[in-house]
Amino acid sequence: MAFRILSRVCTLSHGLKSSQTAFSTLSSAGSLKVEHDRRNQRFTVTAGSSTADHEYGVLKYRFTGEKEVDLMSTFVPETYRGHGVAALLSRAALDFVVEENLKAHVSCLYIKKYIDEQPEQRYKEFVIT
Repeated sequence: MAFRILSRVCTLSHGLKSSQTAFSTLSSAGSLKVEHDRRNQRFTVTAGSSTADHEYGVLKYRFTGEKEVDLMSTFVPETYRGHGVAALLSRAALDFVVEENLKAHVSCLYIKKYIDEQPEQRYKEFVIT
Protein backbone atom coordinates (compact mmCIF):
# COMPACT_ATOMS: atom_id res chain seq x y z
CA MET A 1 0.00 0.00 0.00
CA ALA A 2 1.63 3.24 -1.10
CA PHE A 3 1.16 6.33 1.04
CA ARG A 4 2.78 9.13 -0.93
CA ILE A 5 1.58 12.40 0.46
CA LEU A 6 0.09 14.44 -2.38
CA SER A 7 -0.51 17.53 -0.34
CA ARG A 8 1.38 18.95 2.60
CA VAL A 9 -1.44 21.37 3.27
CA CYS A 10 -2.95 20.50 6.60
CA THR A 11 -6.23 21.78 7.88
CA LEU A 12 -6.87 22.30 11.54
CA SER A 13 -10.26 21.86 13.06
CA HIS A 14 -11.04 24.75 15.38
CA GLY A 15 -11.51 22.81 18.62
CA LEU A 16 -8.10 23.53 20.11
CA LYS A 17 -9.33 23.27 23.67
CA SER A 18 -11.22 20.03 23.04
CA SER A 19 -9.72 16.66 23.88
CA GLN A 20 -8.96 15.88 20.24
CA THR A 21 -7.85 18.07 17.35
CA ALA A 22 -7.65 16.72 13.83
CA PHE A 23 -5.36 17.62 10.94
CA SER A 24 -5.87 15.99 7.59
CA THR A 25 -4.07 15.53 4.30
CA LEU A 26 -4.60 13.53 1.15
CA SER A 27 -2.65 10.46 0.10
CA SER A 28 -2.88 8.18 -2.90
CA ALA A 29 -4.75 5.69 -0.72
CA GLY A 30 -7.30 8.19 0.56
CA SER A 31 -7.41 10.55 3.49
CA LEU A 32 -4.90 10.51 6.33
CA LYS A 33 -5.68 12.47 9.46
CA VAL A 34 -3.72 13.41 12.54
CA GLU A 35 -5.66 13.28 15.77
CA HIS A 36 -4.47 14.96 18.95
CA ASP A 37 -5.40 12.97 22.04
CA ARG A 38 -4.71 15.49 24.80
CA ARG A 39 -5.70 13.16 27.60
CA ASN A 40 -3.13 10.55 26.56
CA GLN A 41 -0.66 13.20 25.34
CA ARG A 42 -0.15 11.84 21.85
CA PHE A 43 -0.80 12.48 18.19
CA THR A 44 -1.79 9.62 15.90
CA VAL A 45 -2.12 9.28 12.14
CA THR A 46 -5.01 7.19 10.91
CA ALA A 47 -6.72 6.56 7.60
CA GLY A 48 -10.18 7.96 8.14
CA SER A 49 -11.91 5.75 5.58
CA SER A 50 -14.38 2.98 6.42
CA THR A 51 -15.52 2.03 9.91
CA ALA A 52 -12.22 0.75 11.28
CA ASP A 53 -9.47 3.36 11.56
CA HIS A 54 -5.96 1.95 11.31
CA GLU A 55 -3.06 3.63 13.11
CA TYR A 56 -0.15 4.54 10.84
CA GLY A 57 2.00 6.35 13.37
CA VAL A 58 2.18 7.95 16.80
CA LEU A 59 4.02 10.87 18.39
CA LYS A 60 4.19 10.97 22.19
CA TYR A 61 4.79 13.98 24.38
CA ARG A 62 4.54 14.92 28.04
CA PHE A 63 4.23 18.15 29.97
CA THR A 64 7.38 18.97 31.93
CA GLY A 65 6.06 22.26 33.30
CA GLU A 66 3.01 24.47 33.10
CA LYS A 67 3.96 25.79 29.64
CA GLU A 68 6.64 23.23 28.67
CA VAL A 69 6.41 19.93 26.83
CA ASP A 70 8.88 17.24 25.89
CA LEU A 71 8.33 15.87 22.37
CA MET A 72 9.58 12.41 23.27
CA SER A 73 9.15 10.05 20.34
CA THR A 74 7.64 9.27 16.98
CA PHE A 75 6.91 5.77 15.76
CA VAL A 76 5.80 4.75 12.28
CA PRO A 77 5.51 1.05 11.41
CA GLU A 78 8.12 -0.03 8.87
CA THR A 79 5.48 -0.58 6.17
CA TYR A 80 4.53 3.12 6.22
CA ARG A 81 7.99 4.69 6.66
CA GLY A 82 9.25 7.02 3.96
CA HIS A 83 5.79 8.31 3.07
CA GLY A 84 5.65 11.51 5.14
CA VAL A 85 3.76 10.11 8.13
CA ALA A 86 6.37 11.17 10.71
CA ALA A 87 6.56 14.63 9.11
CA LEU A 88 2.80 14.97 9.37
CA LEU A 89 2.94 14.02 13.06
CA SER A 90 5.83 16.41 13.71
CA ARG A 91 4.07 19.31 12.03
CA ALA A 92 0.89 18.72 14.04
CA ALA A 93 2.79 18.56 17.34
CA LEU A 94 4.87 21.64 16.58
CA ASP A 95 1.81 23.58 15.45
CA PHE A 96 0.24 22.66 18.80
CA VAL A 97 3.31 24.03 20.60
CA VAL A 98 3.10 27.30 18.62
CA GLU A 99 -0.68 27.74 18.98
CA GLU A 100 -0.61 27.08 22.70
CA ASN A 101 2.50 29.29 23.12
CA LEU A 102 4.46 26.47 24.77
CA LYS A 103 8.17 25.80 24.95
CA ALA A 104 9.38 22.38 23.82
CA HIS A 105 12.23 20.09 24.77
CA VAL A 106 12.80 17.84 21.77
CA SER A 107 14.01 14.38 22.79
CA CYS A 108 13.05 12.75 19.49
CA LEU A 109 15.84 12.84 16.91
CA TYR A 110 13.39 12.77 14.00
CA ILE A 111 11.57 15.88 15.26
CA LYS A 112 14.93 17.66 15.74
CA LYS A 113 15.77 16.86 12.11
CA TYR A 114 12.31 17.99 10.97
CA ILE A 115 12.74 21.37 12.74
CA ASP A 116 16.20 21.89 11.22
CA GLU A 117 14.90 21.15 7.71
CA GLN A 118 12.09 23.74 7.81
CA PRO A 119 13.15 26.66 5.59
CA GLU A 120 11.03 29.24 7.41
CA GLN A 121 12.45 28.20 10.82
CA ARG A 122 9.15 29.12 12.50
CA TYR A 123 9.53 26.50 15.24
CA LYS A 124 13.07 27.33 16.45
CA GLU A 125 11.99 30.05 18.91
CA PHE A 126 9.72 27.56 20.71
CA VAL A 127 12.46 24.96 21.24
CA ILE A 128 14.44 24.79 24.47
CA THR A 129 18.02 23.78 23.68
